[in-house]
Amino acid sequence: MATRTGNRWGSPIVYLAALLLIGVMLGPVVYIIVGGFRTNSQITVDPAGWPDPWQIGNYLDVLRSDTFWRQVGNSTIVAVATTAGVVALGVMASFVLAQYTFRGRGAMYALFAAGLMFPATVAITPLYILIKDLGLVNTLPGIILPQIAFGLPTTVIILVPFLRAIPKDIEEATAIDGCSRLGFFWRMVLPLSVPGLITVAILAFIGSWNSYLLPLFVLNNQESFTLPLGVQAFSSQYSVDTAKVLAFTSLSMIPALVFFSLFERRIVGGLTGAVKG
Repeated sequence: MATRTGNRWGSPIVYLAALLLIGVMLGPVVYIIVGGFRTNSQITVDPAGWPDPWQIGNYLDVLRSDTFWRQVGNSTIVAVATTAGVVALGVMASFVLAQYTFRGRGAMYALFAAGLMFPATVAITPLYILIKDLGLVNTLPGIILPQIAFGLPTTVIILVPFLRAIPKDIEEATAIDGCSRLGFFWRMVLPLSVPGLITVAILAFIGSWNSYLLPLFVLNNQESFTLPLGVQAFSSQYSVDTAKVLAFTSLSMIPALVFFSLFERRIVGGLTGAVKG
């Protein structure tokens, strides 16, 4: 009887706690999006109220802005290039660590694992000096290359279990059929690791899209600003126009929210597969 009572009363409490947590996380997002449909006077009179009437002019002004679309383009270039680099380099490194035995393999894997505990803030000063010496300041490659490096530890940790779960017999069978190691990688390894590749690609894309600290140090020219920096610059320029700032912020974060929502199951499935592997 005690077990049944615990299960009967435990689930509602868990669901209530989950709903409260979701509300706390989504509350600021909803406030920002809805705030973009209000006027400054409405926000001043009733900061927590609903738009009355709803105004779409703030969003239309932002969408007509060339600055906004230029920053969207910069963020897209950086995010796509970072994702491609992280996935390509990560799957190759993970394949070697998962399928082959060599001296130093454990130390190399531990090095990637240690990268998860290495915050970007610690490396930002020497990283900026390196980027400056390479002549990449105020350029998008100056953002892309470091983001690829910082994205590799997570990618390797997720992909190694996927690739390690591939039976050795498959490679031996393909070798008997005359398939090279490179052919085995392209024809067998990549198709079998698609769930993991999708997971790391989504994580890399969202992380790059939302990146703020690195672009803040590297980019000084507004022509090369990504959206997170664009939000800051727009907020400074239109500090008295709160409603328009909220509209700009909403449009900046919507692509990442939509992208994450569409592929949420892929992320969970990929991480589950990595744990099982």
